[in-house]
Amino acid sequence: MKNNQKEISNKKIFSFIKRLGAILAVVAISLYIFFIPEDQLTGLENFGYAGVFLFSVITNATIFLPAPGLLIVFSLGARLNPILIAVTAGLGSAIGELSGYLAGYSGRAIIDKKNIYTKLVNWMKKNGELTILVMAFIPNPFFDLTGIAAGILKMPVWKFLFWAFIGKFFKMLLIALAGAGTLEIPWIKDLLTV
Repeated sequence: MKNNQKEISNKKIFSFIKRLGAILAVVAISLYIFFIPEDQLTGLENFGYAGVFLFSVITNATIFLPAPGLLIVFSLGARLNPILIAVTAGLGSAIGELSGYLAGYSGRAIIDKKNIYTKLVNWMKKNGELTILVMAFIPNPFFDLTGIAAGILKMPVWKFLFWAFIGKFFKMLLIALAGAGTLEIPWIKDLLTV
């Protein structure tokens, strides 16, 4: 009986350590992004596709902190292959979004149960994949909540990554093509140029 209680206690401790580690990792990444000098972030574009990938991972790993990832995709769309930019930025963005997913998966993330969050959870319960796809495609500040909701609902990580990548890929493709001048989307150009 005592061995069984000790085993349960050890599992609880291990579970707590995993949750704490995931939360601390998310906080550390967010703080790093928030305080990194702007010139170091924009210098990543000199590294081509690898720079786009890395920049996308970093800028999408922030939770609720805006980062200028779309600006890099737009500007490099004119200098590099827009399709490869979309692939690398989409993949990097999807991987970066794991920070929100892990915050939710590790245990109930610390967020207010606001109306938008409640709606996202309900949408995720009914149409998880479609919700991720649409929210990843539309430029909006709520994708972090979508990732948190997917994590809380214990959606398989591969499914979250797949649909996040598809949505992010098509968003990045439109932005890269607009940057290349191949696709005329005035609001994107107005939004991303000074």
